[in-house]
Amino acid sequence: MKKWTPSPLTLILLGLIVWLWFRPPAEVSEENRPVSAWAVTLPDGRALSSGSLKGKVVLVNFWATWCPYCRKEKPAIDAFWQDYRDRGFEVVSISIDDPAEKIAAWMQDKDYAFMAAPTNASVTAAFGKVASVPTSFIVDTKGRVRHKIAGQVHYPRLEKLVAPLLAEAKQP
Repeated sequence: MKKWTPSPLTLILLGLIVWLWFRPPAEVSEENRPVSAWAVTLPDGRALSSGSLKGKVVLVNFWATWCPYCRKEKPAIDAFWQDYRDRGFEVVSISIDDPAEKIAAWMQDKDYAFMAAPTNASVTAAFGKVASVPTSFIVDTKGRVRHKIAGQVHYPRLEKLVAPLLAEAKQP
């Protein structure tokens, strides 16, 4: 029986697969900065502005349909949104490079009902240039970025970061 020796290319590909599979967890930074006004047009043609979200805790999630980590985090985002939307939580998922038609088809295919829209100059001005996806920002009820999550979000992480902001909003 001939001994199998992997080629360097095979080793590189295996290493890449392992790195992608066991990628380090997301980095969460504490922030407390205002966000300038921004607006997007949802795939159905409705306008959504940051002003219309005042009074809610909002997850602004930057993603792309081709991103495997974005695809993996969407069920957790949807489940959290379903559980917390009646308490004042909202999600706006901003695609970094897909047109409105593709976003609408993808969201419908996956049966997600939270808002999603393509990015634009006002979003970039408000949140900065997003270098990698997924990247998310948690905005409090007063319109201030409180947390930045560079990497994939999970339900427990959202609970840890969002629940205190919702509780804070209920206090007189």
